[in-house]
Amino acid sequence: MKIKFIGAAREVTGSKHLITTNSGKTILLDCGMFQGKGMETDKMNRDFGFDVSKLDHIILSHAHIDHSGLIPYIYKQGFTGSVICTNATRDLCALMLVDSGFIHEQDIKWFNKKRAAHNLPPVQPIYNKKDAQESMQLFIGVAYDRKFRIDENISVKFTNSGHMLGSAVVTVSIKEDGKVTNIAYTGDIGRPSNRILKSPKPFPQADILLTESTYGDRLHEVNNESEDALLDVINDTCVRKGGKLIIPSFSVGRTQEIVFSLDKFFNQGRLPKIPIYVDSPLSMGVTGVFRLHSECFNDDILHEMMTDSDPFGFNSLHYVESVQESKALNVTKNPCVIISASGMMEAGRVKHHLANSISDPKNTILAVGYCAPMTLGARILSGEKEVSIFGTKYKIKADIKKLESYSGHGDYKEMAQYLACQDKNKLKKLILVHGEYETQLKYKVYLEEQGFKNILIPDRGEEITV
Repeated sequence: MKIKFIGAAREVTGSKHLITTNSGKTILLDCGMFQGKGMETDKMNRDFGFDVSKLDHIILSHAHIDHSGLIPYIYKQGFTGSVICTNATRDLCALMLVDSGFIHEQDIKWFNKKRAAHNLPPVQPIYNKKDAQESMQLFIGVAYDRKFRIDENISVKFTNSGHMLGSAVVTVSIKEDGKVTNIAYTGDIGRPSNRILKSPKPFPQADILLTESTYGDRLHEVNNESEDALLDVINDTCVRKGGKLIIPSFSVGRTQEIVFSLDKFFNQGRLPKIPIYVDSPLSMGVTGVFRLHSECFNDDILHEMMTDSDPFGFNSLHYVESVQESKALNVTKNPCVIISASGMMEAGRVKHHLANSISDPKNTILAVGYCAPMTLGARILSGEKEVSIFGTKYKIKADIKKLESYSGHGDYKEMAQYLACQDKNKLKKLILVHGEYETQLKYKVYLEEQGFKNILIPDRGEEITV
């Protein structure tokens, strides 16, 4: 059989890995969207690099858009096979893919206005809300740790990876010529301990292992220190300086973790008396999905819920729904905390908050997750003095801060520790995906020091035989 690496190969976006069996069966591990490269991204997203009409199945590791975001587009192109994932991933995709379709519709309207000004014809969005809604009919939800038989020769099992609600290591067992090959794909690996979710669980022994490497050269802070650091930033920005704290945050996972931390501060009487806004309709819906899947929660949050039935809500927390409410936050001069998507600062309402806040030294921009190179978030964090937002240049005068340990990705030691559940002598190949190439080279050296062998770093478009 063969594996072709179509995305997230020597980069951290567009996860797509195509398995083709000797009998011609085709399985796509993830169907992620490339993000953060402007119109080059659009071209990459529209060209899959394989014949969509011959694809049989998509197996999805989790719901983040760089892993799931092209499912409506591949559906639009004629894919009628199954999308197999965990139950929580299916529920999240029902919200996130529709939201993604809406963003495409809005972005293309703005882009077409610019094209019209240069007498250029309009272009169509890669997909819209309707495409996303209709694509959900392809989804099949499967519980963790249950073997799901796709056909007489192929089965799949999902093991909790601790990265986000519903995230999983995918183990695909393929029988060919009387022999079974187990291919494990980690998707994104979470941290050993999470404020909300259960810890990553060891996954079945693999023959071929595809594993992420996002933080292959980084170490995180301790979680408790990070929570105190969050409170310190709130006090410094909103109390001492009287400014706004803008927290660009992914709608799934990071936002709920931050809200849970703030909820604990509130219950402890440590949170300053300032309004906290979650300005993301998607975050609101996602938080509802979290409430439906307490089976994914760890013992700590379940214990908290014995005395606090809603760990994602408190008196000074406001979920912002309407555009009018969101716009009002841009003009207010009162100290407040605004948590808004997206985490990489590439789309959504947070870009408006950045445009209205980034040039005021009283304010703080606090990053709480990974920002891929070329994204607005990465440019802001790199120390640039000026950035372009919606085509207008803004001086960066606000404080720029980052808290690493709210990240959902394990660092290189945590990832290697998780992979230690595998018998290194039984692994025939270990393949690094979802990481920048220089980072992957460093991580490869560390893994070899831990005893792993036959480590490959495929390039985009490369195909290997297993």
